[in-house]
Amino acid sequence: MRKKINEIINSSHLGTAGGSFLLIILDLLQVVVIAAIIIVPVRLWVVKPFIVKGASMEEAFHQNDYLVIDQISYKFRDIQRGEVVVFHPPNRPSEHYIKRVIGLPGETVAIAEGEITIYNDEYPNGKILRESYISDETLVDEPVSEVLKENEYYLIGDNRDASLDSRRIGPISNDSIVGRAWIRGLPLEDFGTIPIPNYNL
Repeated sequence: MRKKINEIINSSHLGTAGGSFLLIILDLLQVVVIAAIIIVPVRLWVVKPFIVKGASMEEAFHQNDYLVIDQISYKFRDIQRGEVVVFHPPNRPSEHYIKRVIGLPGETVAIAEGEITIYNDEYPNGKILRESYISDETLVDEPVSEVLKENEYYLIGDNRDASLDSRRIGPISNDSIVGRAWIRGLPLEDFGTIPIPNYNL
């Protein structure tokens, strides 16, 4: 590359000052091209920024929290219960929502009297999900019973009475999930990776 740059400078018949200026420009251009080759694929397929809008995930996340979304992990492993994910809602495919994974493929999710019960192979009689991150004020009594298909997830906002989620828009297919909330960048006092809650399942 340096040899080619020198050839360009020599063939341009510029003086020393002009040649140096051209060399600087070409060096900068090279840096920009290399950066683009590295950054653009990372931005498109590995991670992407996300700014929280609305109150549906309070108290875990608040308006204008800056998150980094991991888009690559789910290509190598299954989505886990309790992870916070960003997805395209079926009724608004151009938009992005952020919710928590409650129900996994093949499970039945039942909501009654403000509690969520999970039915699966391990708990055929059902197991009430203990959610330490939920405020008592958000436990809305909306009876629901949903059987999930093999590629569907039940996603709900932590702030139950301020969230448009699977209770109204239905289960979310795997193809609609963009990735998991991985790192909180802002506010700085909350900087760090986003943990997965420990459930009683």
